[in-house]
Amino acid sequence: MSIEVRALHTAEERLAALRLFRSAMVGLPALSDDDAMRLVATGEPGRAYGAFHEGLLIGTTESYAGTLTVPGGARVPHAAVTHVGVKPSWSRRGVAKALLERQLREARAGGDVLASLRASTGGLYGRFGYGVATFSATTEIDTRQARLRVRAQPDAVELVPPGAEWDTMQHVYRRHPPSRAGAISRPDYWWTHAELRQRGSATPVYVAAHAGMDGPDGYVRYRAGESDGWFSDRQRTLIVEDFVAESAQTSADLLGYLLSLDIAQRIVFPAAPVDEPLGWLLENCRDASVCATSDETWLRILDTRAALQARRYGRAGGEGAAVIEVVDPLLDGNRGRFRISAHGAEPASEPAQALLGVDTLAALFLGGVRWWQMVRAGRVEVRDAHVIDVLDALFACEPAPFCGTRF
Repeated sequence: MSIEVRALHTAEERLAALRLFRSAMVGLPALSDDDAMRLVATGEPGRAYGAFHEGLLIGTTESYAGTLTVPGGARVPHAAVTHVGVKPSWSRRGVAKALLERQLREARAGGDVLASLRASTGGLYGRFGYGVATFSATTEIDTRQARLRVRAQPDAVELVPPGAEWDTMQHVYRRHPPSRAGAISRPDYWWTHAELRQRGSATPVYVAAHAGMDGPDGYVRYRAGESDGWFSDRQRTLIVEDFVAESAQTSADLLGYLLSLDIAQRIVFPAAPVDEPLGWLLENCRDASVCATSDETWLRILDTRAALQARRYGRAGGEGAAVIEVVDPLLDGNRGRFRISAHGAEPASEPAQALLGVDTLAALFLGGVRWWQMVRAGRVEVRDAHVIDVLDALFACEPAPFCGTRF
């Protein structure tokens, strides 16, 4: 059986690929022809791929270009991988393998240092060098007695007039991008997709923006949770879809605004950083609770040397160094031996003290997973026991890495 993988250049091919993806996902809401064409029109040429058998489209994948923030604040070239789908009758026949391997090789050749995705199937992507690098928490606040213990100015937050929401959010995100490691840029393609996805919301969506010294410097996008009888419901819920704040004060003011919406008894943050101090902002920390945690960013390192050299390690002037060896069975030229210290990462010739696969390094890279955990899981071969404490100190990252962008 022959599978041909090639880039999709025409609007007709990309529209067919989008429809194939959505049918493969089964549960996605319907997308009108006009909205589908709008999404196709904002895609980036050469970044969508199709798998064909005897001229029949049987699978697809796509990505869009941007940056990903690494520990220390550097933003490196990044491919946001999305729309991975295989025609149901062709699953488990090597179609996804052919697509993803081609995509990774061409992304590396095109200069992307990292790739990431959100996994609908957790057992698939590790085979292609992806590792879980960030996690998110579902956090709930019981608003019936919740009070802020920090000083806030909820009157600095106002609803954005209808029709101006998307321009306001784009303006804020571009001027005040999140600084956490793991955050990614949001190009026009992402904003178009987010707007189209919101149209499928069962309840109205609202945006409130925070007034800063030089214009809006934060916003919250929220909606009502689905309810059979909103007016009589005793557990009316607000769902926070997006929360962007330039500073701790902006964050407190936005939270104060949400708490001032007395009609709701509960506020749910479906995806928040695992170390977000929501409970500590309240007089009674029990009014906020973490209900679940889940994997968020599945990271793939495309250029190990460039990635390791882009991030910061430990504290400036800190002592300790370690030599690691990274193995990548998929991408030629992406394996190597590196000496890591507080001064940075450089190629090394001395024997490695720890050996690991590129998928394991991807999980460790942003600092959200500890080296000792991977050693205990049998995913790092240690040749010098003391080196793990050194590597944990070098790769530590605070606050915890988090993306916060659904794609």
